[in-house]
Amino acid sequence: MLNVIENSAISIFDLYQQKHLYLSSRFETIFGYNISKAHEEGNEYFDKKVHPDDFLAAMEIASYFLKVAYALPAEEKKDYKLINDYRIQNAEGKYIRVIEQFQALELDKHGNVWLALCVMDLSPNQDISLPLQNKVINFKKGELYHFPDSIKEVNLSKREKEILRLISDGLISKEIADNLFISVHTVNTHRQKILEKLDVTNSYEAIKIAKTYGLIF
Repeated sequence: MLNVIENSAISIFDLYQQKHLYLSSRFETIFGYNISKAHEEGNEYFDKKVHPDDFLAAMEIASYFLKVAYALPAEEKKDYKLINDYRIQNAEGKYIRVIEQFQALELDKHGNVWLALCVMDLSPNQDISLPLQNKVINFKKGELYHFPDSIKEVNLSKREKEILRLISDGLISKEIADNLFISVHTVNTHRQKILEKLDVTNSYEAIKIAKTYGLIF
């Protein structure tokens, strides 16, 4: 139905089988891709068309987004959309920019993401010099999130997660220190490192980002 009413390339991806179950005809009419060959070669067909400078970043971001999605309550899993703007080769081998949107389409009986819907369009910005750009949107709440410059930087330590979780519970540094049997100075040092890793200026923003990315619950 989307293929009929949308002027976009639509695909449905099975996360368990790791293959596309459906590729719309727009992949041929817009990008000149061979759908039969894409089904035959699987992920490799599309992977080898992505600009090498964008490929690893796209894989890392997709993996991280899925990790976040799995951590969300089942009723919220379909509310988030990952949007990537990156470079890919068309049928003539020329690099173009596309906007690709991912969201959960169906969940399995355990509430985990099973089928993912992908919508791909030509990007209105065709500056090929720019690297991959990405963001996450909760379209139900209208909230927009940006991944940090380096996802690896948000890998908080066990102690940092513990402290941030207590901050989210409303505890002040003195109370956190008493709970964890550490000094207030140590708590404040951890708090500063948390802000630096998440690239935020206050605890409220840190909690919001950490919960969005599944670092704390």
